[in-house]
Amino acid sequence: MGKKKKPIKFGVTLTSPLWCRSSLQVTEEVREHLKTPIFDNWQWEEAEMLVLLQVMFTDLDFLTDLHIELDVLQNFLFEVYCHYNSIPFHNFRHCFCVTQMMYGLIWMTDIRSKLSKLDLLTMLASALCHDLDHPGYNNIYQINAKTDLALRYNDISPLENHHCAVAFGILSKPECNILKNLTREQYKQIRGAMIKCILATDMARHNEILNKFKTIQPVFKFTNKDHKEVLMKIMVKVSDISNEVRPMAVAEPWLDCLLQEFFNQSDTEKLKGLPVTPFMDRDKVSKPSCQTSFIRFVLLPLFTELIKLFPCLEQHILEPVRHALEG
Repeated sequence: MGKKKKPIKFGVTLTSPLWCRSSLQVTEEVREHLKTPIFDNWQWEEAEMLVLLQVMFTDLDFLTDLHIELDVLQNFLFEVYCHYNSIPFHNFRHCFCVTQMMYGLIWMTDIRSKLSKLDLLTMLASALCHDLDHPGYNNIYQINAKTDLALRYNDISPLENHHCAVAFGILSKPECNILKNLTREQYKQIRGAMIKCILATDMARHNEILNKFKTIQPVFKFTNKDHKEVLMKIMVKVSDISNEVRPMAVAEPWLDCLLQEFFNQSDTEKLKGLPVTPFMDRDKVSKPSCQTSFIRFVLLPLFTELIKLFPCLEQHILEPVRHALEG
């Protein structure tokens, strides 16, 4: 999508939810492009990405089917935006990319016909909130540095627990509570499922969750609650690490951002005399080796299992990745 095709023109600054209350137009072409893994996030400003997030919620009929009020959705999205930090990688743009990939997977797999609206909202909201208030230093650092987060959560997924807490802190505000018109039981269901999905993004649990999915995948049933729960975790995890399945021009800058954040952490670890995380050490890590290892050992195994359940993703997802590895 060339920049000349961007359809959103407005003169409201990102200081309040007024960003989405002016007269906005998103073309059908952009709406369709938003459903694909080739969507280029770098062409959009933050205010525009907020508008596109609103489009995702409306086009999945969440507002009508789950009784979400438009102004409440707008307040919620703005609060989410405000709770992402200006750091190299785990920022609001990353939040948008993960949510956009989740949105694309929902459409590409036609999972809309197999899961409830509540399940779909769980996955989209989990993607949106999965890195809220990320400080730019991972769990290993939090634990070694004995930070407040590590102490608060007893060294157990401190960041992911914090992301969940911030998410439901936002939702506790009546003006931001997109879940306020759900029944008590529906709220309990979505809260429990969102916590599980966000906690699943802790890479320390990657093999555990992937192996569980491998076990159930051959006999997978959408009517099985446990199967569905694992799939939802996998969908969020896949969306979280999906940069490398995008076109190279989109994916490459993200790797630079990630390495910058990694190097910032290892520099701080050295400065404070903490154990240096090996895959973040600027003196030991090269960009090509980092990218290749991640694709081979993390991304491909995860996507390969998901594609067994959704063969339609082979062409859109796996072929470009394999091509990139061969190149």
